[in-house]
Amino acid sequence: MSKHDKKKKKNNKDSHQTEEFHEDVKHEKKEKLEKKFYEKELSHLQEELVKMQEWIKHAGLKVVVIFEGRDAAGKGGTIKRIMDKLNPRIVRVVALGVPTEKEKTQWYFQRYVTHLPAAGEMVLLDRSWYNRAGVEKVMGFCTEEEYREFFRSVPEFERMLVRSGIILIKYWFSISDDEQEKRFQQRIKDTKRRWKLSPMDLESRSKWEQYSMAKDEMFKYTDIKQAPWYVVNADDKERARLNVITHLLSRVPHEEIKYPELELPPRKESTGYVRPPYEDQTFIPEIY
Repeated sequence: MSKHDKKKKKNNKDSHQTEEFHEDVKHEKKEKLEKKFYEKELSHLQEELVKMQEWIKHAGLKVVVIFEGRDAAGKGGTIKRIMDKLNPRIVRVVALGVPTEKEKTQWYFQRYVTHLPAAGEMVLLDRSWYNRAGVEKVMGFCTEEEYREFFRSVPEFERMLVRSGIILIKYWFSISDDEQEKRFQQRIKDTKRRWKLSPMDLESRSKWEQYSMAKDEMFKYTDIKQAPWYVVNADDKERARLNVITHLLSRVPHEEIKYPELELPPRKESTGYVRPPYEDQTFIPEIY
């Protein structure tokens, strides 16, 4: 094969990879799921999540799940449905804010390491160390050297986590331009959702292409065999939630733990204890 043919083949491969990962490609539109079907499926999957949680505790597994993607792509809603029936002492959500002045002087991964799971725990990272490859790069919050060092370090960091026994799962929530705008408009008009919109979110609308380029660059360096990226079509929130939970259950090997038979003991007979007067207690007003 000539050098020209090899170069042409390589360019075709790179072009295909960019098209595959580029979230600006329009997602296939499907009919909206019926509410009853969605709720039934979600309830079933949440039962399975409880079984998985009990196995994680029983087997001493250590699980880290990363949720990344565009603003308003539905990461928080999916995490909420995962956590709905789970024990927060076993499965916890980590959503770190802006680093403090002290944290800015630390090793970049240091503040994330403190939140990694012990045996019998699962941690859901609502945003993660990939802030550096996304918002920090696009908004100019890190230097070019810090950005390049991140790509040199993160594959080895994640391989180290996997070698230590951590099950590392990474999800990228992909959303179209039109759908993101629709959700932003809903948040602007709904006072119950306004808190979800930050000045950074609004500015991201004007930097759509820069974020796309940053995401493609991130995948090029960090979509590794030991910890691949799993892309979620997130234009349909309900489908995205069901698909992510189904996939998560498949990525964490687990068995059902049989609960022992329980029987409530009878109350013991009164020994003459007299409760304080009802009037001595302060009750909240019964408005409803």
